[in-house]
Amino acid sequence: MATWTPDPTFYPSPRMAMKAPHETIAYVASFDPSRQVPDAIAVIDVDPESASYSQLLNNVAMPNAGDELHHFGWNACSSCLCPNAPHPHAERRYLVVPGLRSSRIHILDTKADPRNPKIVRVLEPAEVAEKAGYTRPHTVHCGPEGIYVAALGNAEGEAPGGIFLMDHETFDIRGQWEIDRGPQQLSYDAWWHLGHDTLVTSEWGLPATFENGLVPEILLGGKYGHKLHFWDLHTRKHKQEIDFGAENQLVFELRPAHDPTKAYGFVNSVISLNDLSASIWTWYRDGDAWSVKKIIEIPAEPANPDLLPPMLKGFGAVPPLVTDIDLSMDDRFLYVACWGTGDLRQYDVSDPFAPKLTGTVRIGGIVSRESHPKAAGRNLNGGPQMVEVSRDGRRVYFTNSLYGAIDEQFYPDGLKGWMVKLDASPEGGIEFDPRFLVEWPSTHRPHQVRLEGGDCSSDSYCYP
Repeated sequence: MATWTPDPTFYPSPRMAMKAPHETIAYVASFDPSRQVPDAIAVIDVDPESASYSQLLNNVAMPNAGDELHHFGWNACSSCLCPNAPHPHAERRYLVVPGLRSSRIHILDTKADPRNPKIVRVLEPAEVAEKAGYTRPHTVHCGPEGIYVAALGNAEGEAPGGIFLMDHETFDIRGQWEIDRGPQQLSYDAWWHLGHDTLVTSEWGLPATFENGLVPEILLGGKYGHKLHFWDLHTRKHKQEIDFGAENQLVFELRPAHDPTKAYGFVNSVISLNDLSASIWTWYRDGDAWSVKKIIEIPAEPANPDLLPPMLKGFGAVPPLVTDIDLSMDDRFLYVACWGTGDLRQYDVSDPFAPKLTGTVRIGGIVSRESHPKAAGRNLNGGPQMVEVSRDGRRVYFTNSLYGAIDEQFYPDGLKGWMVKLDASPEGGIEFDPRFLVEWPSTHRPHQVRLEGGDCSSDSYCYP
């Protein structure tokens, strides 16, 4: 698996990664919400010069049903070029694909035929629980020392959730990452500031509070996650907790600045219990500690209760439900997915404390059901959910499914999966690519997107 020279898809800095070749294929987690048919990794043609552009090329089926493929990642990435990385000659070759519901982890080899990856290893749930001490693996990130996996429950599916490490070559589980977790109990996303020896984690909830859908009593009681945790990356010890307040529920996606000299990043809170708004916050280094500041608030939109799902009828409004964000490689544009209203927003965050809205498109939505140029005026449901940005920042891809049981709560007539692409201007502004709409088979729904060679949420860098 080692190579004589570093993998050509590894770049020492984000500014060099922006000059990488354009992606020609995308890998998409595709799951069966009924858990009757095996989930798959879908392979999509994203090469505009190809005769099969905007088509599903292949489905690599998992060996079991009921995994609920969710977030997945590469075995190795640009962080392998860091001064402290023990494996600079690793390859970006394998996709590490966990099942959020099953706790099974699949390893797919993309090297021989990138359009037809092969499953080369499956780590069964019992092995994951025994060796990691965790279940419900959620987020995969390749780091300098190996593969980091954030999991939402302990071996019994209870608190605490946390992080475990895997070997990037053998895919053996090394074990629990934390030495001292301090007050941290809930888990969700994990990422880092390599230049500041800091790891950051966010919070969702325990498996019992989401696997059959969001629990209204827990949500309205402010008992889902609402904190960030900051850790010493090398001593693996908890250093600081920041509480956003119980009214800011579901503190989710972490997007640190790509430039390792910048000590800030962005995170979303999905919903406010005060007014159903969503918010974006900047975390930043403030002296010897970390602080947060709310920089964006997106209000709920009034709506006819007759058009709302049962969960929202009593509120008479559509919450934006910001469920994902992504940051361009140059740290200039932040993309914000409003799964409830159907908006995908682009903000200029050159000043991370003073964002400027530079573009918006709308597709789907709980009430609006906006169409797409290629859909010939047909109403679409779901909304912008998982967002991925190309390394040069010119193309933005997103899909419309959040999680099987939760999809049904907000789109009770059945969510019909799709993936779209936006063209982004270097100076700001976004618009649909009218040729790109991939509509999913009725048996499956799409979730996370990974781009060939890396993307804006796959790699981290040690050089500015």
